[in-house]
Amino acid sequence: MVNQAIIHVANADIYQRENIVLQGVNLDVNEGEFVYIIGKVGSGKSSLIKTMNAEIPLIAGEMEVAGHKLHTLKNREIPMLRRKLGVVFQDFRLLTDRSIRENLEFTLRAVGWKKNKLITERVIEALHQTDMEKYIDKMPHQLSGGEQQRVVIARALLNEPQLILADEPTGNLDPDTSEQILCLLKELNAKGKTIVMASHDYALIGRHRARTLVCENFQLRDTSHSGGQLDFDEMLANNRI
Repeated sequence: MVNQAIIHVANADIYQRENIVLQGVNLDVNEGEFVYIIGKVGSGKSSLIKTMNAEIPLIAGEMEVAGHKLHTLKNREIPMLRRKLGVVFQDFRLLTDRSIRENLEFTLRAVGWKKNKLITERVIEALHQTDMEKYIDKMPHQLSGGEQQRVVIARALLNEPQLILADEPTGNLDPDTSEQILCLLKELNAKGKTIVMASHDYALIGRHRARTLVCENFQLRDTSHSGGQLDFDEMLANNRI
């Protein structure tokens, strides 16, 4: 059985505000893959993730994500795209005046869930998937950074998406906690979720190898097509990323 591409990009230019950061991007990510996007600060990795999520508009080229063509996507269609995605942010973006339960309930109601019983069941199930159900009535400030990130991953799982976009999910965490978060993402991938993760934590990536895309000199390069692990190790040794 041939895997279907859940992300397809053809000759796309990626912008951050008015500045182009990646030119002529061509990319296919198949269902069930785990893909890293790496590169120096400002190289375009987060901008690429945000373009996939329609947080940054696609100005040139073609991009299809989870069945939605971003190059023809209308503003009113963006919520439908995002219902098919789970997004994990570096800065958590939890509502600080609400409990973990209320944060996740708010997310489900925002995308159209109405029945309280079903909302409660889905919130508990998502928190169980990230081993956070015991913190359901805690406030965000009562949790560690790693615990908050687990809640963010639970929030990303609420609509049972096949694709999770993770933008520097370990960027604010200590090494041990980063390891735990990446292992959780790997577990979700093993259960069938497609994961695309932007990161600059190269030591962590080095311990958990997967397909790796490099943002460098306004280009997106797939190391699996140009030397794989040896290419990645050579870039690290020469401080190119």
